[in-house]
Amino acid sequence: MFTGIITGVGRIAAIDDLGSSQQHGKRLTITAPAGYLDDVGLGDSIALNGACMTVTSLDANAGHFTIEISAESLDKTAGLAQPGPVNLEKALRAQDRLGGHLVSGHVDGVGAVTRMAPVGESWELRILAPQALGKYLAYKGSITVNGVSLTVNTIEDRADGCELSINLIPHTVENTALHALKAGSRVNLEIDLIARYVERMLGAGKALP
Repeated sequence: MFTGIITGVGRIAAIDDLGSSQQHGKRLTITAPAGYLDDVGLGDSIALNGACMTVTSLDANAGHFTIEISAESLDKTAGLAQPGPVNLEKALRAQDRLGGHLVSGHVDGVGAVTRMAPVGESWELRILAPQALGKYLAYKGSITVNGVSLTVNTIEDRADGCELSINLIPHTVENTALHALKAGSRVNLEIDLIARYVERMLGAGKALP
């Protein structure tokens, strides 16, 4: 489990094939901020742009670690198939503060940025989410974008999906990889866990005779 509070911005420095076919995944080498890996061990979970991954090797002194990502995960996520900045969050500990909201690290869909522009001292981020996720999005509800816990300001159901707007304060822009987003960027989205369970409770048994 995670909270959506980014604890560091790393960078995908190298991508290596795990096999010769399209069914094979990749090995990613990620550089991390100084000291970030001091309390990390093999097998630990770290979310990369909101996708929970397992540390398969690391060199804390050199400040880098590797993960192995399947072809299926690459197909269902964004921003993990090419070098570039990534949001990092270590798995939640029992004694940690829950500063954002409960995040599983499982990407529910990939959205497209339609606007990333300054508004006053802040930034407005607009994202077109897949139509299937629209029913889980609500005014002032929680959404995870590339691993960052954020609050939905507006929603608009459209024929091609559900567009949501988010206000980003300067601290968030400066301390996450969201500053690199622009119109057309693809982002990983995770809906709120509560919305997922509400849908299940309301729909359970409806298809039974």
